Amino acid sequence: MNFEETLRRYVEFTEKELKKFNNYSHENRPQVKLIDAMNYSLRAGGKRLRPALVYAFCEALGGTMETASAPACAIEMVHTFSLIHDDLPAMDNDDFRRGKPSCHKAFGEAMAILAGDALAVLPFEIIADTPELTPEQKVLIISVFANSVGRDGMIGGQVIDMENEKAECVDEENLRNLYRCKTGQLIAVSCVMGAICADADNETIRIAAEYGLRLGFAFQVIDDILDVTGTTEELGKPAGSDENSNKNTFVSLFGIEKAREAAEKATSEALEWIDAIPNNEFLVQLTEKLLKRKY
Repeated sequence: MNFEETLRRYVEFTEKELKKFNNYSHENRPQVKLIDAMNYSLRAGGKRLRPALVYAFCEALGGTMETASAPACAIEMVHTFSLIHDDLPAMDNDDFRRGKPSCHKAFGEAMAILAGDALAVLPFEIIADTPELTPEQKVLIISVFANSVGRDGMIGGQVIDMENEKAECVDEENLRNLYRCKTGQLIAVSCVMGAICADADNETIRIAAEYGLRLGFAFQVIDDILDVTGTTEELGKPAGSDENSNKNTFVSLFGIEKAREAAEKATSEALEWIDAIPNNEFLVQLTEKLLKRKY
């Protein structure tokens, strides 16, 4: 099976499983508007990169997609929660996401906040309830997952990002820490959860994390570049939003050429880390393609 076929298989499986995990029922009928708002953003498309990494690591290490289903969908839910909240007027104040009105534009600010909140906690329920994982796997996954989302992960990174907008001077160390927290941690934990689903040993889990952190850095730097060079139609969100929001990025600090060099170096390092992973052909191609992406 070639790269495109494998990626399509991961994306289609993710879409099917996401529908299973956030359905309507007689018990939740009074919360229909909340579920609609959650699904509006959750099913709006996107690359499904993080679930693909969960599946790819799990399969490369001898596991199955079915075993990894709950963690893969959980990571996409948390990623979606972060996008809903990022778009709010109190944060980035973006009116469009993935080519259509942001959740708060479609459902109002209060419902968007609650939809994000619900997508932040539902993942831990579905991981805890899945019969495909052992109790030990569930506890470890929940622990690393929560760490990647909270104070020391994505949410902490968002705080650094907001503080940087008011800072007069932001250096490279600050930006690398920001990218590690806000973007790198979720991508790294996707790889880690996939490894845990396959019962990998601690050294393999460490390799998955190191690879994911470098991939996450490269992914964010390319995002910075595309925000300057891409169009609103290509990106599915307003182009130039970083500059308009006074965000400090690798592009604003070093320029496009130096930023691209940094992304290329991180990509090379990521590839070195997964050299030890068996059956890594899909991961190698994914890593290389993300560096060259146009949206």
